[in-house]
Amino acid sequence: MDAGAFLADPRGAFGRKRRLERGDGRAAEGDTAGITGRVALSSPDDVADALRAAHEARREWARTDLDTRMELGPRLHAALRARRGELLDILVSEGHPRRLAEWEIAGMLMGSSPETVSFYRSQLEQRFESPGRSITLLRKPDGVVCLNPPQNAAASNSFLGTATLGAGNTLVVKAPRTAPLGVAFLYRELVAPILDELGAPPGTVNLVSGATRPMLRQWLNSPHVDDIMFFGDSDTGLEYGNECVAHGKKPVLELSGNDCLVVWNDADLDGAVDALTECFYGSGQICMVPKCAVVHPDVADALLEKLTARCRALRPGYPDDPDVLLSPVLKIGGFHEVLADAERHGCTVLCGGRRVDVAGEPSLTGTFLEPTVVRVDGLRDARRVRAVREETFFPLLPVVVPDERDDTRELLEAVVEFVNDNEYGLRNSLWSGDEKVVAAFTRQVTTGGLVKVNDSHIGFVPYLGTHGGTGRTGGPFGELNYPILRTSHLQGVSVVTDGSRPRPV
Repeated sequence: MDAGAFLADPRGAFGRKRRLERGDGRAAEGDTAGITGRVALSSPDDVADALRAAHEARREWARTDLDTRMELGPRLHAALRARRGELLDILVSEGHPRRLAEWEIAGMLMGSSPETVSFYRSQLEQRFESPGRSITLLRKPDGVVCLNPPQNAAASNSFLGTATLGAGNTLVVKAPRTAPLGVAFLYRELVAPILDELGAPPGTVNLVSGATRPMLRQWLNSPHVDDIMFFGDSDTGLEYGNECVAHGKKPVLELSGNDCLVVWNDADLDGAVDALTECFYGSGQICMVPKCAVVHPDVADALLEKLTARCRALRPGYPDDPDVLLSPVLKIGGFHEVLADAERHGCTVLCGGRRVDVAGEPSLTGTFLEPTVVRVDGLRDARRVRAVREETFFPLLPVVVPDERDDTRELLEAVVEFVNDNEYGLRNSLWSGDEKVVAAFTRQVTTGGLVKVNDSHIGFVPYLGTHGGTGRTGGPFGELNYPILRTSHLQGVSVVTDGSRPRPV
């Protein structure tokens, strides 16, 4: 059912959806209002067939010439550009505000851009000449990769699986029951036809949909699975990662994020506010938006005035409205608990805090929350506040203002230490015009897979990965995530070329 139908008539739309799912999924002829598509649910036998097909295809696809496999990238990039409008409409129908959907597609395009694909190719094969030898470093595919994208951004995250194909892996993708259309469109309409053109064997890509927990368990127990890419919350993901290792599978984890954005006293405040406002994309229900800010005390008041004015102008609405950033919040109860905790710790709520309906009016049953900014005074004790310490999944931004008016060097050291003490590590940002501050921050911050400086926090750039992190974000082996590298392994090859019989030294 179209997300707009749920906002306009929640009870009626949900009831109709349930009736369709309990029947054969077909509406009466001419009665298709609010229905955007149908996706089949997979039985355990279907999943087993998919795993078996991927296993049987893995050797032939791995033997396919590397340049042929890498051709998937540019062809997919062209197909995305050509059918961008169709994918955009599907994402909006699934409830993604149009601006959010446009950002997600931009990430897919960057992930398949000529610059990024060229970098991938350079990492998969490197050749060196040594006296009497030809030496090659090759990345070899792990085998069968299973991908479980999150329901909040299923299509864009499932797109990461396309890079694993370039490494020579075969792929099983799970389309979430709650948001399957974007994933199905990507793989049925774009990826599969291109693989056919490239001569890939049947089973190279397999698409399934069903309940998450039974399918994840089936992947763990299958002898055909080598790697599992898991997206989800940190507690569940870290536990599942341990189970993967125990079952001989390689886990690639994309878990919770609690990104920090630092604003120094010489920053472009308007630019910094633009980046901070990205916290409210999708009502904060995205792992890689800024979730906490640290603002230099010299500019805190000025920045907060600009930020709260911007937040008060944000409004909820239907996802097809191009001006809307906010989307319905899934865990509203948790929001009020976290906000109450902040107030108990002496924090100040500067704006927001109310539950509202799609028109922005206060409502006890509204599915939206106002963008909320909380001021947290003092750096040393800031992590006692849940909103600072934990990942939040609603439109709530804590702004920490240090009260130690030490010299610049000592305050910068304290801020860097604060950033590094974050249990999560996805992205970190800095806004400063001081080259020494920038150099110290980029050199000394060790958490996270990505550091952005004077830039959009969530924007995509060539060559760099879009995901990946440390700590509770990526697990023990977390880093900037290049799926093409994470689902392959390095192999060295040395070939004697001068006919000699070298002896070990």
